[in-house]
Formats: sequence, C-alpha cells, structure tokens
Amino acid sequence: MVNIFQSVAYGFEVALQPLNLLHCFFGVLVGTLVGVLPGLGPAAAIALLLPVTFHVNPVSASIMLAGIYYGAMYGGSTTSILVNIPGESASVVTCLDGHQMALKGRAGPALGIAAFGSFIAGTFAVIALTFVGPLLAGIALEFGPPEYFGLMIVGITVLTYLSSGSMVKALIMAGIGLMLSGVGMDTISGKYRFTFGIPSLLDGVTIVPVAMGLFGISEVLSNLETEIKRSILTTPLQNLFPNRKDWGDSIGAILRGSVLGFFLGIVPGGGAIVASFASYAVEKKLAKHPEEFGKGAIAGVAGPEAANNAGAGSSFIPLLTLGIPSNGVMAIFLGALMIHGLQPGPLLMTKAPDLFWGTIVSMYIGNGMLLVLNLPLIPMWVKVLKVPYYLLYPLILLFCLIGSYSIENDVADVVTMLIFGLLGFLMKKFRYEGAPLILALVLGQRLETSLRRSLIMSRGDFSIFVTRPISLAFLIVAVLLLIVPIITQRKKLATLKEE
Repeated sequence: MVNIFQSVAYGFEVALQPLNLLHCFFGVLVGTLVGVLPGLGPAAAIALLLPVTFHVNPVSASIMLAGIYYGAMYGGSTTSILVNIPGESASVVTCLDGHQMALKGRAGPALGIAAFGSFIAGTFAVIALTFVGPLLAGIALEFGPPEYFGLMIVGITVLTYLSSGSMVKALIMAGIGLMLSGVGMDTISGKYRFTFGIPSLLDGVTIVPVAMGLFGISEVLSNLETEIKRSILTTPLQNLFPNRKDWGDSIGAILRGSVLGFFLGIVPGGGAIVASFASYAVEKKLAKHPEEFGKGAIAGVAGPEAANNAGAGSSFIPLLTLGIPSNGVMAIFLGALMIHGLQPGPLLMTKAPDLFWGTIVSMYIGNGMLLVLNLPLIPMWVKVLKVPYYLLYPLILLFCLIGSYSIENDVADVVTMLIFGLLGFLMKKFRYEGAPLILALVLGQRLETSLRRSLIMSRGDFSIFVTRPISLAFLIVAVLLLIVPIITQRKKLATLKEE
C-alpha cells in the first residue's frame, strides 16, 4: 500500500512537469473536439495524430493520446444533447434522453450533469486503476511464453467475438492482420520474408499508415456519401449547474454507472460502448418511473455518461499491465507505445515507471481540466458544429497525407495509407470491421514469437500449451468464445424451423 502511494506521488511529479501538462491539455482539448464533431472518433483521431507523437518523448506522447481518448467521451455528450447526433459511438444512448431534455429547454442541466457525471466516473476509474493495475501486473509477472501465447489468442478471439457484425468476417480480418504482421524481418532467425523485393517492406507493414487509412481516410470517404442533417438548437443555454432535484435523480445513476463501466471496461472487447448501453438498461430497470426514459429522464443521461467515461479509463488496465488491448482504440495506443520502443505488459511498471504512473496520474489532472473546459466552452463547440463538412473533410485528408509522409519521409507510407483507406471504405460498405485487423497486426509478431519460444522450450512438443494450467485456461476460453456463437445460431435456426 505504501509503495502505491509512493508511486502515485512519483506519477504526480512526472505529470505536473510543464511539458506533460501542456500535452495533457492539448490531448483533452483535441479529444473533446473529436467527440463534438460527428463522423470522427477517438480511433480516427489517435491514428491521425500518431505522427505528431514521434517528435516528443514517450511519456508526453502517452499522456496526450490518453487525453484524446477519454476527452472524446466527454465531448460526445455535447453533440448528442444539442444536435441528436452522437459525436462518437459511446454517446449513442445519450441522444435518447439528452436531446429530449434539450427540446424541453433543459439543455443546460443535461450538459451539466453529463460533465459532472463524467468527472466523477473518470476519477473513480483512475483511482481504481491505481490499485488494480499493480495487482494484475504482479500476477502477470508469473507468465512465460506459453501463457502469453494463450493470453494473446484470447485477446484476438474476444475482440472478434464481441464485434458488432459477423464473427466470421471479424475472424477473416484478424487473419489478414496476422498475415500482415509476418511481413519483414523474422524476429527469431533474422531473415526477411514476404517483402517481394520491395525495400519499404523490409521493416514490415507500419501500423501508423494502416491505422490512418482504416480509421481516418475511410471515415471521410464514408461520410462523404451520407448527408448528415443537423438541427442545432439556437436557444441560449441556461442553468448549466444541475439543481438539487437533478442531483437527487442522478447521483445513484452516476455511482452505479461508474462501477459498472469500470468493470466492463476491463473486459477485452467491452469498454465505453458496452458500458453505456448496459448502464441505460440498468437505470431504466431500477427507475420508479421507467416510462419517463426516452422522454427526457436526467438519469438516462447521467448513468450512460458516467459508464462510458469509467469504461474508457479502465480499458487501460489490460493494456498497461498485460499488453492486451481491450478495443480498437487501445490497439492503436499499443502500436504507438511499441513505435516508441516500449513493450506494454507486467514489466512496463518497472522498466518505464515514469510512463506507467505518469499516464495514470495525468488522467486525474485531465479529468479536472475537462470539467473546467467543458462547461465554459460549450458555446464555442456549438459554433464548431456549424462548420460545413465540405471544409472539414479536405483538411482531414491533408492532415493524413502530411502525417503519413512525415513518419519516415517515405512516399511508400502515403501509398500504404491510401490503399488501406480505400480498403477501409470497402470494408465499411460490406460490414467488415477494422479493429480485429489492427489488433492482429499489432499482436501478430508477439503472438508468433511466444509460440516459437514455447516450442523451443518444449523442443517442438505442442503439449506445453495444455500442460501449463494458465495457458490451458486461456485456450479453453478462446475455444468457448468460438463455439458458443455457433451453438446459439443453430438453436435459433432450430427454433425458427419449429415455428
């Protein structure tokens, strides 16, 4: 316990350095803007800003990227309440009651409770992360190559299992990601493979242009063919601070959403989106007047907003302690840390304590910044929402081109980004998700290395994966995740035939 408080004090020492404070402020400000603008999301924003982080130290880069992620959770509520368009996917539920409150002239209290609820939940998640993270990292220190192989198999399987579309399509994307991860130098033998004589492939397929293409370029192309109608409220915002009755109706929802969101955020594939929907369902179930939900119930805003912010914070736990991303955003975050030469996992706390504790403590500070920023800047965000998309999207494309070229000053990275941008656009049209591909690309080399090191340990005997209890448990979970959907689907088909 004493060590944790000493570590937190060290984290404050790191996070309060002027450069890190500046990056924290920039991260939460950009994150809020990303959350406000429909059509963008934290995954796209982090992918677009990855090249910027190459010019700063890893700690500042991590603090900034984390700020973008949880900042987007804050910003998403503004556009959901005022425009009835979710700025990012975790704010979909907020539209249901938030916009109804705005139509009744209560946009101020809706925005206020969303901001305060997000602050309380974000702070709770970071405090819990402070205590749970070291405990989980200590357990993971006992892992060897077979255990890591099983853990990474579970990570990829869970993300495909919880994909919103077809699981088969998600597995196909994961397979493509694994194939791409094999391009370049073999980490065991040192030989080059699958380069086809192309010099730019000698270092493998770089994650940054792939992520920028799949999440940035494809998002722009998809939004160009769909007209988003916006009816922005023109009435002045009043009473941003919720009254006593609003707090009475909301405090229980905020506390429940914080706890629920935290635990769902730890689960790979869960995170902010699942947490917000689950919180709304719980609040409606527990409400004395459930018929008010969907008509402007303030608990329907407070609970989901608290849950998605708590889920965003706790999703850092499996990434920083186990090296396993819990969602697509965390997969890009993992790639960013690896580009900086850092290996997220149980040793990160000892090898890079400044990054581990600095990032965690920066979330305390960032949540305070967001609370101070959000309420006074709401009129400015309303003006930003009025920027026409024909001006916004060319700027995003230009930023993508400059960013991808600046990585290595190589035109090949620009070509890679454009190829994956077109691929991502087609994937969206045919309902293939990009997150499993990114996750498999990031984890692929570590997965292969763990597999081969395990076989070197056992002299080629595959039974090493089933004779070690932790490895066996992970593999059983992975198999169950693959089998359960098949059984469920067959039962549904059998029921339909009977009817």
